[in-house]
Amino acid sequence: MTTDNMQDQKAKEAYFTASQGQLIWARFKKQRAALIAAVILMALILSGIFAPFLSPYDPTIAGRDKDYTNGAPQMPQFCDANGCSARPFIHAVKRERSIKTNFRWVTTVDEDTRLYMKFFTEGDRYKLFDLIPMDTHLFGVEGGKIHLFGTDEDGQDIFSRTLHAIWTSMKVGSIGVFIAFVLALIIGGVSGYYGGWIDGVIQMITDAVRTVPAIPLFMAVAAFMPPEMTAEARFFYISLILGFIGWPTLARRVRTHLLTERNQEYVLAAQLCGAKPGHVIRRHLLPSFTSYIIVDLVISFPYMVLSETALSFIGLGLKDPVSSLGVMLQKATSADVLLNYQWYFIPVIFFIALVMAFVFVGDGLRDAADPYSEAKK
Repeated sequence: MTTDNMQDQKAKEAYFTASQGQLIWARFKKQRAALIAAVILMALILSGIFAPFLSPYDPTIAGRDKDYTNGAPQMPQFCDANGCSARPFIHAVKRERSIKTNFRWVTTVDEDTRLYMKFFTEGDRYKLFDLIPMDTHLFGVEGGKIHLFGTDEDGQDIFSRTLHAIWTSMKVGSIGVFIAFVLALIIGGVSGYYGGWIDGVIQMITDAVRTVPAIPLFMAVAAFMPPEMTAEARFFYISLILGFIGWPTLARRVRTHLLTERNQEYVLAAQLCGAKPGHVIRRHLLPSFTSYIIVDLVISFPYMVLSETALSFIGLGLKDPVSSLGVMLQKATSADVLLNYQWYFIPVIFFIALVMAFVFVGDGLRDAADPYSEAKK
């Protein structure tokens, strides 16, 4: 037997002995767009998790840089008119009102003064992972402040706010998806396993929940929320409501699969052995389509993030001082921002990248989990 034949034989053996997860990963790796999206998604998630360390300033403190409100982005450089340096630096800026611009603040760059960047510098205190107290930040500048994405009208650093906003939106989406996931498995599992009048009643409830419009619901909830409610409480209620209205689609898919599988021989064998319905659903039926459930969870994430962003954008969701993508987009709606402060739209790029990465990864996983996807193509 030649070497090529031996390699083919080993490949066939590995294919037929591979687990379901290994087969999904092998098909997923063949999709370049999904792989690139997975790398981008992982980078965004990590940047959100380590946001307190990666960002130079606390994003919740208004007036962090009072002398640089609505300031333009400051990009580090190595060379200027005075020569080059081995260390990156930015130039100091001066702020003054100008008659030419109707007494608006005008920023003048002082090219003779360099502010050198330094790494692993001390700054605002924070808790990494909400557990480890630290005051070390990835970068800063000597004798001043640096704003990679500029500042807003309150002098807050947009770069720091963007990283924290990604993590806030991800947490809202995670809690909402988890609640919807648990409800969908319980309700869809009971409906599909028992069928009959139980299935009919549950489907009536599912259809009723699906017809509830999200915006009027949140308007009603916002009307009952007291103005003095803390940001943490508002965060919890938004996540809770998103979860309670997001379960019907996944519950229908679970129900459809259980209606198909409940009469299979392995289910009948478990029932004859005396297994209870809960055991049959949990140990036999649900594991038979675990990969599809995981795919549905990934696909559900961007819709949860979109819902939180849209509600915060129209003022029904999270509010300052909480940093979320919707709260930041809310500040980019005025005509003054469109004409003069275009860097307010930098968080929009991250928002689009996050949603698109979830969509591409979800589509890639859906195709990889479908054993007939390659045959269809």
